[in-house]
Amino acid sequence: MTRNILVTGGAGYIGSVVVEQLVAQGRVPIVLDDLSTGHRAAVAPGVEFVEGNVGDRRVLDALFAGRSIDALMHFAAFALVAESVADPAKYRANNVTAGRVLLEAAVGAGVRRVIFSSSCTIYGSRGAEPIGEDAPVAPMNPYGETKAEFEALLARMAGSDGLTSVSLRYFNAAGASAGCGEDHEPETHLIPNVLRVALGRAPALEVYGTEYPTSDGTAIRDYIHVLDLADAHIRALDAPLRGAVAVNLGTGAGHSVLTVVAAARGVTGHAIPTALAPARPGDPPCLVAARGRAERLLGWRPTHSSLEEILASAWHWHRAHPRGYRN
Repeated sequence: MTRNILVTGGAGYIGSVVVEQLVAQGRVPIVLDDLSTGHRAAVAPGVEFVEGNVGDRRVLDALFAGRSIDALMHFAAFALVAESVADPAKYRANNVTAGRVLLEAAVGAGVRRVIFSSSCTIYGSRGAEPIGEDAPVAPMNPYGETKAEFEALLARMAGSDGLTSVSLRYFNAAGASAGCGEDHEPETHLIPNVLRVALGRAPALEVYGTEYPTSDGTAIRDYIHVLDLADAHIRALDAPLRGAVAVNLGTGAGHSVLTVVAAARGVTGHAIPTALAPARPGDPPCLVAARGRAERLLGWRPTHSSLEEILASAWHWHRAHPRGYRN
């Protein structure tokens, strides 16, 4: 069993849940995070925490020199599509250039398994059918471009350095564990913004785009529970894989924005008014996963990802943390 894991971005939304689950399995995560978007309070008690940036070679060399690390889970990336369109240089500097520094330091220290937090945005716009991993990579925004670039870097290094990597292409992460939930500033994800309205923290939900070629005109996404994502990451640590592998993480079912709102009304018992707004730049109309490869290679399938379970877990966490980790 892979035991000692460096988790970059482990104070963020998905990283913190993965750290929580690693601890529950008796593994030893070490968190590296600069707290630019993460929260120190999200890191599980007792876990070693190093504050620093993944592009700081001095921090990395000191970290690797003092510890035996078997694997790297890399979550530390900027992840706002609209911001990436407005400032692509910022995204390339952090997601690609700094990521390369991290990868070179890890490989130099003997790490041979990397689990990379990638994204379905690398596929661009594909229509309504489920997207398989062999679909052409054609991102519509700089954020997706940086994910594709880092995947390509992993593939090159796998050929020359004996590295085994798994790029997990998330569809839409959502939901919460008992201890960790979603707390971004600004918040751009649909489900926490829906719940902000239910909590009375916003007057209405802004629905971005109502003229997409979908059944109700709103964008369709494949929502995957963060606990299912964590399970896939942990399975990827010990899966018998070679080279560089890309794996979709999704349910294979899509839900429109208005479908999510209707389900949230049922879960919360609140009206959740909506307000129509223009589509955001770089947002494709439909992203739904084909998930057969995850089942074959990782033995993984989602078990918590019904829309109702996702919403109920997030609703429970947001009611307990109405101001996020600043409570």
